[in-house]
Amino acid sequence: MPAPPADDPRPEPPEPPLPGDCCDGGCDPCIHDLHAEALRHYQERLARWRERHPDAE
Repeated sequence: MPAPPADDPRPEPPEPPLPGDCCDGGCDPCIHDLHAEALRHYQERLARWRERHPDAE
């Protein structure tokens, strides 16, 4: 299977928050909300990347 071109690398998922990142103070937005949003964006970018690279895993 060919590798994707260097100028179009596979998107990397966002790092999940560490256990101590949330203060449990009811922040709006919470670090978990921000991670969920980043994860949605990653999934959208990954879906578009897979369309451009159908042979990639």
